Amino acid sequence: MALRHRLVLVAAATILAAGGTAVLAGTAEAAGSLTATLTYDSDWGSGYQAKYTIANGSAATVTSWKVEFDLPAGTTLGSYWDTLAGQAGTHVTATNRTYNGTLAPGASTSFGFLVSGGGKPANCKLNGASCAGVADTQAPTAPASLRGTGATSSSVSLAWNASTDNVGVTAYDIYRGGTLATTVTGTSGTVGGLSASTAYTFTVKARDAAGNTSAASNQVSVSTTAGGGGGGTAVPVAPYVDMGAWPTPSLPDMATAGNLKSFTLAFVNSAGCKASWFNAYDPRAAWAKDQIDAIRARGGDVKISFGGASGIELAQACGTPAAVAAEYQAVVDAYQLNYIDLDIEGAAVADPTTVARRSQALALLQAARPNLKISLTLPVLPEGLTADGVAVVRSARDAGVNLDLVNVMAMDYQRSSGDYGNFAVQAAQSTFAQLKTLYPAKTDAQLWRMVGVTPMLGKNDDGGTYDQADARQLVAFAQANHLGMLSFWETTRDRNACTGALYMCTNIPQQPYEFSRIFAAYTG
Repeated sequence: MALRHRLVLVAAATILAAGGTAVLAGTAEAAGSLTATLTYDSDWGSGYQAKYTIANGSAATVTSWKVEFDLPAGTTLGSYWDTLAGQAGTHVTATNRTYNGTLAPGASTSFGFLVSGGGKPANCKLNGASCAGVADTQAPTAPASLRGTGATSSSVSLAWNASTDNVGVTAYDIYRGGTLATTVTGTSGTVGGLSASTAYTFTVKARDAAGNTSAASNQVSVSTTAGGGGGGTAVPVAPYVDMGAWPTPSLPDMATAGNLKSFTLAFVNSAGCKASWFNAYDPRAAWAKDQIDAIRARGGDVKISFGGASGIELAQACGTPAAVAAEYQAVVDAYQLNYIDLDIEGAAVADPTTVARRSQALALLQAARPNLKISLTLPVLPEGLTADGVAVVRSARDAGVNLDLVNVMAMDYQRSSGDYGNFAVQAAQSTFAQLKTLYPAKTDAQLWRMVGVTPMLGKNDDGGTYDQADARQLVAFAQANHLGMLSFWETTRDRNACTGALYMCTNIPQQPYEFSRIFAAYTG
């Protein structure tokens, strides 16, 4: 699939995905009233992900900052973000970027980094002075006016008034019935994975960089809407976004420009037997969740896709179904996901051992998160799924997985001629016939809603072309048959509207986001 064409420009000397629960607070260290607080997002023994939060508690504006610390021999700095950093011997120096060097009184900023090795930072200095000092012990005020702002059959959106703090609020924790549901940095958030037609109670607490937590906000009760029963699907259009493209795509900007509501985010793979965003970011730290929250606040949602043609999918990297399921669940919980996608292609689609392991892991995951919807994305020909693809669906069915969708990669057919618009429609029809054999108890309407179609925009890798007329043809076919989902590879290519390398351009004449607006007309 063209999902294999990805550009990852994240520099990392050693990048490992992390295990365990995130955010263990370190010591709040002070240089005067300017503080640098060290926290650990995750630690997996042979390395960790951490960040320093610099907060200005003084009455004067700070125009620049420099944090210095030492790492033990054998421990090295890997990738970093929101800073300019380097290591000389055991000494690390991190200075501000142009956009985060100025801190008004009460303002704060942070930078993050990955480390290879278990040694922790020591001998911290902030702007040349010792960081050692008295920790901040003042908690933020409680968030006020917590209120529900929207609900779907599986999620609730909330908003509240900002808390105040002597140094600055760094996060808000949303509690569902007294249990932590999710953490956000702004004054709104969405809790997913809920049951339809059910009332839930919520509170919110504010947290500062030193880990001080406020009292709870007022309690609010919000009910989810009724699920199922009607025409259409909750996420009828969810094009793929290569989250490894550089600069990192802005989902809200793409949604606005393309008239889109939802996306499929690619790809989470493995670093060892640990989930990792394309070997760069730890999903347990909820990288890019602010973007996901923004999409949900607009009434849309996201799927996170595991796999793709590049990298090693978790079922290939982990030795047991339980280990695979634990990594899937960590991602689901970090982002409060309602949907996940498994993009299975290349060697992964033809390996019966990992296919079986994945199916068993998905069954375990769905047992633990019964409201989670799961899709399989598989290679296809106009004649339908390959024999290996059919075996993947059968394996999931036999393992007890309740599949929401079988999404076919309607692209790269390796044909010397033919109309790619007709091929995509034929592939959908052929897949429907195969599902009818695999699921004989389902009605035709139910089977069509199990079919998703994902073409590659513009020029395909094999030289074929999928143009705007083909997109309109697929939308009309989907509307007539009420397919479960339409998608395409890939939204940044649609945004760029350029001629060049296929990982970033469609190589056909088009306006920016022209395909997005065509596909957005499909309502299920």
